[in-house]
Amino acid sequence: MSEIYRFQFIDKIPSKDIEETLFWSVFNTESVFGKPKVRLDASFYFDREKKVCVIDNATDVGKHIAQLFTSMASLEFGERAFTVERLEKRPPAGE
Repeated sequence: MSEIYRFQFIDKIPSKDIEETLFWSVFNTESVFGKPKVRLDASFYFDREKKVCVIDNATDVGKHIAQLFTSMASLEFGERAFTVERLEKRPPAGE
């Protein structure tokens, strides 16, 4: 079963800072797996208005991004600045 991680940040954390943390998580993952593999295997999304970040953990690349993002966000914003949920990924319509 494939899952996604859904991160919800509190209102006082600037969206720009969350987005930069995601950027650095992806950038550092490229150092480990290479840019082409990250481009092919990573799936993530950030909603600036809702302050929600979703990362697919179906691949080693996605798991690595999620682990780095969690670690970096905890260090930068604090443990209580966000929550993380594991949600089952829905198959595309028609499957």
